[in-house]
Amino acid sequence: MTSAGAGNFFEDFRAGQILHHAPPRTLGEGDQALYTALYGARFATQSSAEFARGLGLPHSPIDDLLVFHTVFGKTVPEVSLNAIANLGYADCRFLKPVFAGDTLSAKTEVLGTRENANRESGIVYVRSNGFNQRGEMVLTYARWVMVRKRAKDAAVPPAHVPDLPKAVTPDALHLFAPEALPRLQRGETGGARFFDDYEAGQRFDHADGMTVEDAEHMMATRLYHNTARVHFNAHTEAKGRFGKRIVYGGHVISVARALSYNGFESALFVAGINAGRHVSPCFAGDTIYSWSQVVEKAAHHARKDWGFLRLRTLAAKDRACADFPDKTADGSYDPSILLDLDYWVVVPRVTNA
Repeated sequence: MTSAGAGNFFEDFRAGQILHHAPPRTLGEGDQALYTALYGARFATQSSAEFARGLGLPHSPIDDLLVFHTVFGKTVPEVSLNAIANLGYADCRFLKPVFAGDTLSAKTEVLGTRENANRESGIVYVRSNGFNQRGEMVLTYARWVMVRKRAKDAAVPPAHVPDLPKAVTPDALHLFAPEALPRLQRGETGGARFFDDYEAGQRFDHADGMTVEDAEHMMATRLYHNTARVHFNAHTEAKGRFGKRIVYGGHVISVARALSYNGFESALFVAGINAGRHVSPCFAGDTIYSWSQVVEKAAHHARKDWGFLRLRTLAAKDRACADFPDKTADGSYDPSILLDLDYWVVVPRVTNA
């Protein structure tokens, strides 16, 4: 008997392989509303159509991370259905805004593979691209994932680890707002800080915590068509590595981004992700807190009214972040840390004019 939907195992991947992901996914206002209900993100551009129109957009765009999760979810059946863990991200760039009614599709290229020493699994490196219904690329990113082997003694190609950039350069980032932030709308972001009010090295404790519930993380993952078994199947995962389901790592990213509103209320768009590491697994019942540090500031290459902030956001479980938990003296992470994310956000510059 043939097992349908078995997915690819490590020995099925080859560098240069192209994977097409079906079906396409049309995002609507209901998807955005559900995303808001799941995470409570309060950024003005996605919350207010009038605010978005003030920036020269036709209406509120779909949240950047909802676009990311949707494209990511499309790739799961062919890339990471048999994953043990998603390990990291690099060179993620948001290229065009997505609006309600747009249809997203995805395609992936295998960049390289490396078998693990135990010969029971290996690391697969891929680049995935998301497109709208007009064939325009809206998102591109690389990631690497640990995937089980079907058979320990299966032959695999020689190891090839791609050379991925350490960070997205500011000149490669895209700005979605055609206009400057209108003076009359400055207060509508909810914050008093804009680009020139931040300095490299500043740290912000985002204060609030959010407890992850089983129903929420499974609903979110279904919203993205993410079919990874580790998130859904309590029967099989009871016999797995942790004895229970794992929360999708992207769920933690979205919680951390939503919490970062406290301190970065005017960070209206995510422009790119430089690097990301899921340090430890998250489970239902964990309460997520987060803190962020301004790593770098960069002016837009052609616009004087917007700038980019490079942030490092850490998410911790069951531990408030007023003391900024991070790495210990030996370089290992504090046991509470779930996520270490390095990314760019777009922040308006304001003048008295």
